[in-house]
Formats: sequence, structure tokens, C-alpha cells
Amino acid sequence: MHFKVAILHMDWNSLKILTVVDKAGSMSGASRVLGVNYTTIFRRLESLEKELGGKLFVRGSKGYVATPLAKEVLLFANSMLKSSEEIERHIVGREFLPSGAVKITAPFNIANRYLPAALTNISKKYPDIHFEILSSNDAFNLNTRVADIAIRATNSPPEHLVGRKAASIPWALFASECFIGNCSTLPTFETLANYPLIGATGSMLDLSAFTWLEATLNDAIVVRCDELTAMSNYAEAGFGIALLPRDQKRKGLIEIAELSKDTKSDLWILYHPDLKKTERVRIVAEYLFNYFNNISFES
Repeated sequence: MHFKVAILHMDWNSLKILTVVDKAGSMSGASRVLGVNYTTIFRRLESLEKELGGKLFVRGSKGYVATPLAKEVLLFANSMLKSSEEIERHIVGREFLPSGAVKITAPFNIANRYLPAALTNISKKYPDIHFEILSSNDAFNLNTRVADIAIRATNSPPEHLVGRKAASIPWALFASECFIGNCSTLPTFETLANYPLIGATGSMLDLSAFTWLEATLNDAIVVRCDELTAMSNYAEAGFGIALLPRDQKRKGLIEIAELSKDTKSDLWILYHPDLKKTERVRIVAEYLFNYFNNISFES
């Protein structure tokens, strides 16, 4: 009982010196490890021996050897040292965990369907990173810092931005189950002119698939949209057949046929070079790349 009470009042620095001398095998070795002079080590050990009432080390052929008393104390001291190191790592780690807001712009379907799962994984590991989501197909100028990261489906990303291609998304013809059920034969590319089609307007006409559709099957188009998610919803509602990238595929849509292998949208994770050393932006961009890189859009 007397021994336990003494331990409770013991100086932690003395116990730390005890552990280091035991590992180093000498007071001079401990002095080098701790960056303090030999005299300090000697006095600390001497004080500890007086407090405990016994010798802690004896000289052996290979250096200092712990006595039974020292071994008993070391059981507690090493445990305390390990705990203090864990506390220090935890506190220091928290101080250096990236924090702050990261603004992400992404197309509507990517922002609403895929980003929540991706960002949930990031938030679990980096709870101090917060997100601002800009759902838009507009090509925001990242020079203005409207957004930090842009997720864009493009085959020619701006050369002044840093980024990587995370996936290639094939395109296909889609229609609702009800629409297909009312067809006497399954539509093909050769018979598309015989069916109502969903076309594009606005900037969507810049995409090769809709340029082709407008030029060759203009008369079959019954509704036009300026956004892919809107097209997919009109297709699901039974308005007709839509040309869509496979990221739009869901339960309410049936894939009829895949477009040419050349008709693919490359999905890029992009950010401004000035943000390359901004830790939170770099971490989020890396997470997003890995997330989309592991999604199979091929079927």
C-alpha cells in the first residue's frame, strides 16, 4: 500500500528518465536521447531511488541492468509513457487535420446522386472539412474561385487546370418500361425515326450525340431539354427515347442500346494550380478521383 501511494506522487519526468535509461542501457545514452546533461539524469535517478527506497540499476557487462524494483516500476512507467504519446499524437493530429470549406461544382446528376456518398466517406475521416455544392452544368471559371473543385464530363478539360480523368462514361438509348411495353418491336438505331425522341436545346446541342440527333432525326423529337437529368425524367415519364450517358441509368429507365464506343464522356476532377498546396482541396480531390475511378459505368 505504501508503494502505491508513493507512485501517485511521483514526478513524471523522473519516470520518463527511468524508461529511457533502461532502453539506452546507460545514463550517457539517456542524456543523448533526451537532450539533457548527464548530471540531470544522475540527479533525477538518485532522487527517484530515495523516493522508492531502493536501487534501480546495477552495472553489468553490457551497461546498466534494471533491478527487480526498477522492473516493477517500469511496468507502470512504460504504460504511462505509451498513453502520453497516444494523447500527444491525438492532440497534435487534431491541430493539423485539414479544415475549412471546399466548394465543389458538379453536373446535377453527379451532385445529387453520387456526391453525397463520396462526401460522407470524406467527412468521416476529416470532420472539420465542410462542403459547398454548386449543382450546375455551367463551366465555372475556377480563376474566380467560384468553386475550388470542378467535376466535369468533358473530353477536353481546360489546360490551365490541374486534374485527372476519373472515369469514362458510355452513352446509350434509354426509355421507360411502360414505353418499351407499348412498342411492338424493340427500337434500334435504324428505326429511331419511327419513335418519339427527346432532344436537346441550349448548350447541350454542342455535344456530338445531340448534334447528330438534331441533324438526322429532327422531325422525331417531341421535347427538348437543356439538361441531362431533365431528359432522363422525361424519358422515365414515357415521352420517348433519350440519348443519355450511363451515369443517368436508374431503375425507372431501360437501356435499349449502347451508342458508338467513341461516344463517351470523360469525367474529370479539376482544380486551379494555385490550390495544389491547399491540403483540404488536395485531399478532397484525391478522394473524389478514387471514388469515381472505382465506379463501373460500363454496364
